[in-house]
Formats: sequence, C-alpha cells, structure tokens
Amino acid sequence: MWFLVFSVCFLSNLNFSLGYGDDNLPVVITTWGSDGFEKATKKAVDATLLGGRMYGLVEGLSTCEALQCDTTVGYGGSPDENGETCLDALVFDAEGMRVGAVANLHRIRDAAKVAWGVMNYTKHTLLVGESATQFAKSIGFVEQELATNETKSWIESWKNGKCQPNFWKNVSPDPSSSCGPYKPNPSVYKYTSVNEAGYLVEKTNHDTIGMVVLDLEKKISAGTSSNGARFKIPGRVGDSPVPGAGAYANSFGGAAATGDGDVMMRFLPSFYTVSQMELGTKPGKATTKAIKRILAVYPKFSGAVVAMNSNGNFGVACANINKFGYNVAYRNGTVFTFKIACLSQQKTFSENLDKPIDFA
Repeated sequence: MWFLVFSVCFLSNLNFSLGYGDDNLPVVITTWGSDGFEKATKKAVDATLLGGRMYGLVEGLSTCEALQCDTTVGYGGSPDENGETCLDALVFDAEGMRVGAVANLHRIRDAAKVAWGVMNYTKHTLLVGESATQFAKSIGFVEQELATNETKSWIESWKNGKCQPNFWKNVSPDPSSSCGPYKPNPSVYKYTSVNEAGYLVEKTNHDTIGMVVLDLEKKISAGTSSNGARFKIPGRVGDSPVPGAGAYANSFGGAAATGDGDVMMRFLPSFYTVSQMELGTKPGKATTKAIKRILAVYPKFSGAVVAMNSNGNFGVACANINKFGYNVAYRNGTVFTFKIACLSQQKTFSENLDKPIDFA
C-alpha cells in the first residue's frame, strides 16, 4: 500500500496542528522518523478507521514489531547478556483507564497483541517473564525464536570486546574493562551522587515505538512496544511497559516516551505530560517541561516524549539526540515526518529536589 510522506525539519520544539479538523480524524503520532515507523503510523490510522482506537493502536505497534523497526522493536534485536531477545509492550485506553502490558516476554513475537490480551482477558495490568509467555500460549500465541543470526553475531562481538558497554557498576572485576561474573564491592551501600545515564540513545539504540491515537470520537489510546536496551542484564525491564512512564492517556490527551528507560521510568514523563495538558498546557510546552525535569537530575540523559491533546494538537521534546524524528498521520493517508533539535546537557541542577512537584 502506497502512502505519501512529507519530511519537515524544525530547529526547535513547537506546537502543531497541521490544519487539523474533524474531517482529518483519526490522527496518530509516533516516535522516530524512519521507514518502519512511518509505515506503522499509516497502519494505525487505517486500522483505527476499521476497528477503533485500540485496534488501530495494536495494529500500528504490531506493524513495527513485524518490520523490526530499527532493530529496536520486535524480534531480532537488543539481546541481553545471555544473547536472548525479550519484548515489552503497553496498551492504554483513556476510556475507562484500561491498561494491559507485558514485560520481559520470552519467545513470543506479538508483544502488543499479548498486552491487549492482558487488557481484554484478565483483571490484571501487567504480566512478566516466563509467566507472561505461558499466558500468551494459553490464549493462542505460538512460541518462536526471537534471536537471529545478526543478534548472535552482536553478542559474539560484544564478548570479544570485553563486554562493552554493559550496565554493571560497583562490582569487581571492573565492568568498564572486563566481562563478569561480577561480585559486589563492599562499599556498595554507601550513597554517592553520580547523576549518570545508562546509555546514549540514537537511531539503532533507542528501544521503543511510542504511539498516541486520536479516534473519530476524539477519544485517545496510547502505547509502546520495545525489545529493551541492548546488552542489558537479563530480567531488566525499562519504562516501556510501565503505565505513566512508557505511555499514558486520559480524556485530555495522551503521551508516549522513548529513550533511556531506566532513567525515564523514575520520572513518569508520560503521566506528567498528560497532567500538564489536563491543566491547559500546550503539548509542546508540556513535553518540554517533562524532559527538563529529567535533565535537571541527569544532564546526560537522552530520550524524547511525544504528546497529543484531545483537540488534535501535538508537541514533542527531546534531549541529547541529534535531530529527533517523529511521524504524524491523518485520515487522508498522508504521513508527515518531522525532525527537531533537542535540548542539550544542562549545567545547573534543581536546587531543592525535595520540594513538592509543581504541576502548574
């Protein structure tokens, strides 16, 4: 299926509507501007017209999983230290605040659809690990290998390169120059302030598609799908499947995040962004405030938040990424791809992090 793609480059974050009107509904915004993400955005619009916002969301996320977008979504990407690829996904319906999610899902390729199964067939919100795999099998999904020859070669090269980079600290031997197994250092419980970020986010190491859908009735869904951080410690779960971190939605708007998930989940940036929009803040300013809150503590953090309010206005903010790309699609099939400059490292930190959060 062909579709039009327009690429637009902006120097800084702005609020956009692109001639939005009811005739253009549904509207979909997604993170990252490469080909697979564009196709997923278009698929989400088409599927929303056929089956509503949740069907559109899940079909859009599933398209990226099948296409292995940037090798950071779906099978065949981001192996852990043992060489295994595991998947995370979250689907969020603003109507009734319904949520389904899976994390550290093994040997099942359809993470977004399994998350939708958690929403539709259980009273739970999040299932994890091997138990999530058994749930998926119980509702009809089939186990498949998630690793590929490419991911196996990545692990081999990583081990030959002394397991660099990795996510260990305060252990011996020195994780910056050797592989494990590691043992904790005796002073591990002594508090030190390091303001560190986990990894640099870029096109092939960002780990998430985030998506927000506005349907024909101006109701919102949002979600994510990810194969996590490359060479992570087995069992690691980032922000993507966590409600309020990876994605969030209510009747006022929706937001989704991408980037250094270990840092982002500490700030619930999607929830914060939507809360700002609920108070009347425009999406561009809301996302910027969410990113600045993180930079105030982790100046080297890299990531982004996309958001859309119930009026169809959208905004995006990012940090320490060279020209972050994202997509917006409308009913007529046109996909607009934007690139914006990101906020860079801030030299000043919050003077009083113990103060209550100011949501105004």
